Amino acid sequence: MTPHDTDGVARPPLPGGARPGGKKPAQKSSRRRSREFALQGLYQWLVSGSEAGVIDAHMRELDGFKQADAVHFDALLHGCLAEAADLDALLARHVDRKTTELSPIEHGVLMIGTYELKHCIDIPYRVAINEAVELAKSFGGTDGHKYVNGVLDKAAAELRPVEVQARRTTAPRD
Repeated sequence: MTPHDTDGVARPPLPGGARPGGKKPAQKSSRRRSREFALQGLYQWLVSGSEAGVIDAHMRELDGFKQADAVHFDALLHGCLAEAADLDALLARHVDRKTTELSPIEHGVLMIGTYELKHCIDIPYRVAINEAVELAKSFGGTDGHKYVNGVLDKAAAELRPVEVQARRTTAPRD
């Protein structure tokens, strides 16, 4: 069966990757790709302890890297590695266990999200959290994205209190 099956009947993929109803799959932005490559690099670093230069070179050789925002990738990978201890100290205030006990995927996603909240002020805090949640959904465990969302929501309140408070006071009530 293909992903387009709704009735259990196997069909060939639709032309151009289109989905039923004529919709094409969403194209990933260059920033999203940079986050994905940065996450892969952080995972490699967390699991093997490889050096930043080796990881950077390896990531740049992977298929699809040319479609990534290389400047954002550099900021995320090298920024997270350089500030790993500070990011972990900040995360420690919002996680329910030692950061070393987190899965390497969740740990890397949380590092990226926290780094963006801390340094990428041009990215709205809700976008930074959403992008981290999407990374966790794509690469992490079944409910890891929920954990990431909760931790980064708390981190955002600490790192961007004015922006978070403004959003909460202007958000429509259900």
